[in-house]
Amino acid sequence: MSTTEQKGEDDMAVDKDLLSIQEARTIARNAEKAQKELANFNEAQIDKIIIAMVSAAVQNAEKLAIMAVEDTGFGRVEDKVLKNLVASKDLYEFIKDMKTVGIINRDEENKLIEIAEPMGVILGIIPSTNPTSTAIFKSIISIKSRNGIIMTPHPSAAKCTFEAAKLMAQAAEEAGAPEGIVGCMRNVSMQATNELLKCPEVSMILATGGPGMVKAAYSSGKPALGVGAGNSPVFIEKSANIKKAVSDIIIGKTFDNSTICASEQSLIVEECNKDEVISELKEAGAYFMTPKETEIVGNCVVNKNGSMNAEFVGRSAEVIAEKAGIEIPKGTKVLIGEQKGVGKGYPLSYEKLTCVLGFYIVKDWKEACDLCIQLLHNGGVGHTMCIHSQNEDIIMKFAAKPVFRILVNVPSSLGGVGVLTGLSPSFTLGCGTWGGSATSDNVTPMHLVNIKRIAYGIKDFTREEPSCKSSSDVICDKTGSISPTDIASIVADVLKNLNDTI
Repeated sequence: MSTTEQKGEDDMAVDKDLLSIQEARTIARNAEKAQKELANFNEAQIDKIIIAMVSAAVQNAEKLAIMAVEDTGFGRVEDKVLKNLVASKDLYEFIKDMKTVGIINRDEENKLIEIAEPMGVILGIIPSTNPTSTAIFKSIISIKSRNGIIMTPHPSAAKCTFEAAKLMAQAAEEAGAPEGIVGCMRNVSMQATNELLKCPEVSMILATGGPGMVKAAYSSGKPALGVGAGNSPVFIEKSANIKKAVSDIIIGKTFDNSTICASEQSLIVEECNKDEVISELKEAGAYFMTPKETEIVGNCVVNKNGSMNAEFVGRSAEVIAEKAGIEIPKGTKVLIGEQKGVGKGYPLSYEKLTCVLGFYIVKDWKEACDLCIQLLHNGGVGHTMCIHSQNEDIIMKFAAKPVFRILVNVPSSLGGVGVLTGLSPSFTLGCGTWGGSATSDNVTPMHLVNIKRIAYGIKDFTREEPSCKSSSDVICDKTGSISPTDIASIVADVLKNLNDTI
């Protein structure tokens, strides 16, 4: 290649970066202008917009799911359809009566009035594992709280995320929202993302993605809500309904090929129930790999530094086996490999957003507790764990584990995002300070509002009048104050007492 040709290509690359930076500035400015108008909308106007956005998401759930799988190669279309519905229809049912406009609470006893105020423009960082459902989710909770939102997709999912954002924007604007209230980068670049992270128009960052991106959000100097990694251990305690527990685990692990960060990662069983559990797992479509196969697959799905190999994320067991060069029975749903330790040298002890489980055998629930803690500190602290048990005492023992979602007798992935539990339907799961997050909650619209408080006085302040001790020679004047002469007398007495003591 000639120097001139190389220079031409370099210029084109620079131009693309400049184009993406300009696009970032434009959508940020448009969103800021639109948000200032949206901030004056009343509750009825906001609800009308939200209903339109939900309707658009439901109508296009399948189309967006197909696009997401085509763009990324991750997951399963039918499960991504459900994710899109959870992010819209289920979310709406949860938030429809949530007060986010004007007076949201009156405390008559304490004479406090709470008023919701929007934050401004939200920057939503969208992951490749849930590229359309997260875009839908963040758009709806932002508008519900009268914020504008601009989104930056993962490069591998830019097309489907942009389409989801476009549908949300069109629905919102047709229902009366200002133009530009929902924006999304079409020309994605790191330079543009950095521009958005620091631009003055952005008031808040809502980051869902890899550790590097979440760290960048918290380092931007702006308020941010980020989520940490999930490395969810699952314990089948001896009192569990093993058949149901195994069914739940297979459902949770294979849902969308394990692309939900709350999905099961390592399975822990007691020595006394291991045979029954293994038998049920095999019956349900799990394949127990040999030590050699476990080593091969572990080194494929997890990099040497413990991070996930993107080539294997969101893949079926059959695809993983084919890529790894091992033979498995037809119809296998999950690959399982026994591990004898946690951390370096035990790749299946790390987070694996794909259809592979680590497997551990312990003596009792106490050893399971210790192992869960080790696994959580190996990349999932603060996020999620799951226990299958009928023993309430032992379940409560696990409440002390360093996570903020302790799921019981439910598929972990679907329980964590609120599909099969009473948790808030959400695709942004906080890990608290333990996991480096600013919240431990499933994020909702209430995390995107400022709350103003009007506080009336409820107590009268009275200053007690100083009194003179009868045993003292100090005399108070008519105002109750001590005269300078009296102060001098007190000081002299104190000094005399000190000298006598010495």
